[in-house]
Amino acid sequence: MNLKFLFLSTFWVVTWGAALAQPTVKEAPKGFDVARSDIAHGKLDTVSYDSKTVGVKRKALIYTPPGYAKNKKYPVLYLLHGIGGDEKEWLNGGKPQVILDNLYAENKLEPMIVVMPNGRAMKNDRPIGNIFDKEKVEAFSTFEKDLLNDLIPFVEKKYPALKDREHRAIAGLSMGGGQSLNFGLGNLDKFAWVGGFSSAPNTRKPEELVPNPEEAKKKLKLLWISCGDKDNLITFSKRTHDYLFEKRVPHVYYVEPGVHDFKVWKNGLYMFSQFLFKPVDVASLSKYTVLGTSATTNIRNASYPQILPDNRVVFRVKAPEAQKVQVDLGKKYDMVKDTSGFWTVTTDSVSRGFHYYSLLIDGVAVADPASESFYGMSRMASGIEIPDPDGSYFALKEVPHGDIRMKRYFSPVTNSWRRVYVYAPPGYDKNAGETYPVLYLLHGGGEDERGWATQGKTDLILDNLIADQQAKPMLVVMLDGNVSMGGGLAGFNENVLKAFESELKQAVIPLIESNYRVKKEPGNRALAGLSMGGLQTLYAGVKNTDLFSYLGVFSSGWFANNPTLSDPQYAFMKTNASTINTNLKQLWISMGGPEDIAFQNCKIMRQKFDELGIKYQYSEYPGGHTWPVWRHDLYSFVPLLFK
Repeated sequence: MNLKFLFLSTFWVVTWGAALAQPTVKEAPKGFDVARSDIAHGKLDTVSYDSKTVGVKRKALIYTPPGYAKNKKYPVLYLLHGIGGDEKEWLNGGKPQVILDNLYAENKLEPMIVVMPNGRAMKNDRPIGNIFDKEKVEAFSTFEKDLLNDLIPFVEKKYPALKDREHRAIAGLSMGGGQSLNFGLGNLDKFAWVGGFSSAPNTRKPEELVPNPEEAKKKLKLLWISCGDKDNLITFSKRTHDYLFEKRVPHVYYVEPGVHDFKVWKNGLYMFSQFLFKPVDVASLSKYTVLGTSATTNIRNASYPQILPDNRVVFRVKAPEAQKVQVDLGKKYDMVKDTSGFWTVTTDSVSRGFHYYSLLIDGVAVADPASESFYGMSRMASGIEIPDPDGSYFALKEVPHGDIRMKRYFSPVTNSWRRVYVYAPPGYDKNAGETYPVLYLLHGGGEDERGWATQGKTDLILDNLIADQQAKPMLVVMLDGNVSMGGGLAGFNENVLKAFESELKQAVIPLIESNYRVKKEPGNRALAGLSMGGLQTLYAGVKNTDLFSYLGVFSSGWFANNPTLSDPQYAFMKTNASTINTNLKQLWISMGGPEDIAFQNCKIMRQKFDELGIKYQYSEYPGGHTWPVWRHDLYSFVPLLFK
């Protein structure tokens, strides 16, 4: 083989192979924007083009890469400025030619033409006077027509540009970030690469940006959304990310330390440009971020815990005198202390939904001071909400909202003061002549009446179902199932179950029916519960089908290894099977899949029900013995009620 040919072939593979790789770093290194004299440089030109949209000649800057040749075809990146800038804003504040030259020198870019236009499409397009004037702001929208009909045709006629959508990208900062998302996602037949850096309020609402998620998945090569964590405009990037996450549209959501300035935007260009016009590994996109997003369960203004796009969690706590600190999130993670006394750790990817967790500081389990606390595990514990792409049914939406009320009462059964939480549907107070059906809803072991109201998001689930006309307006009564009468652990023996039944019938139902406008017939009462509450539902519900026509049993079942408790229940069912089947309009049993700790008990119980001829409906939703499952159970069960 010709040695010269071998050398050239090897050189081509090494250099262009490197250029095809995605970034191996998560942020720009020091010196990335410092001009170097020992490398090849691209060229900057100012051009004028005829704008039929505006009716004048308009200017743009064009960057051509090192080694640019007119006999070669190039992809094109359109790079847009902010509301206070013009075609020179990137040049003056961002040094794009320096950033790109340095990347080319390291074989990290696919050669491309970069066009920096003036995104203010009006005759006097200078950033002078009141830049927020209505006419000037509207000119940024007008630029879409100028870009598509005037500038792109000019560039593709004057320069050796590739003209297909897969070789055309658009990105911008602030106002230009909003333009890039609006124009790029609004014209997927023109652009396959879209980037918004610190996108401004001109960014359309997500459902307007991506009305057809499936089309976006097919056509987009890369969608990049980035912002500084202290940027007041981050909410616009976050809402777009949240929507894309829910719709499972692949994208990068990149958060870094910073505000609304060129430090962030230069890093955005550095990272984004390395992806362009190369094969994209979609599976790796979630790793491209410096910071995560503060959990929604954090206390006000707390930056940590942070959730990364791949659902790993970053915990941080200050404990300078501690010798050992861990996070217990189902698995224990050792934290590492820095010189300032802060302990930090990043977990494995955590499953969707709500999770209890604790900090272990020198062996003592404590709540994280940066997180909201919840009563669970029989004590106050921290909780963290991991984003769930299927969680729109419990999202806060622009629909009529009911409210949750707390009612104290003195129980003649326990001879003590107790309380219930009551969800009243939208319009309850206004519709004074209307009465409502009632769902009595029970929590699990180690929790109390607050569980369904907070961890369970009952009000949001009901609000959304009622707004979608999938459920009838109803009251939901969340009561305290912890009624111990000296018989051992709550819910696991006959005496305690009898005490709960008495509390329900003698205290709670009379309380509700004397204080709220409710329907009092069995066909307008339902009883449901999770885990321990499921056992209570089985006991009190099946024995009282003259009171309840609907029963929901979530992640529960009579114990296969405790015949002393379960055998009398089955005996009662056998004797009363006909009455139970006649009176119950719905006996709905659900599990969190085989990983649910109650799965085998429930499976054996259902086999017993089949033998006894007890009619029921069974459902599974994967997730184990967890709140994401129980929220979905409530969402699935409620539409079946009061038909």
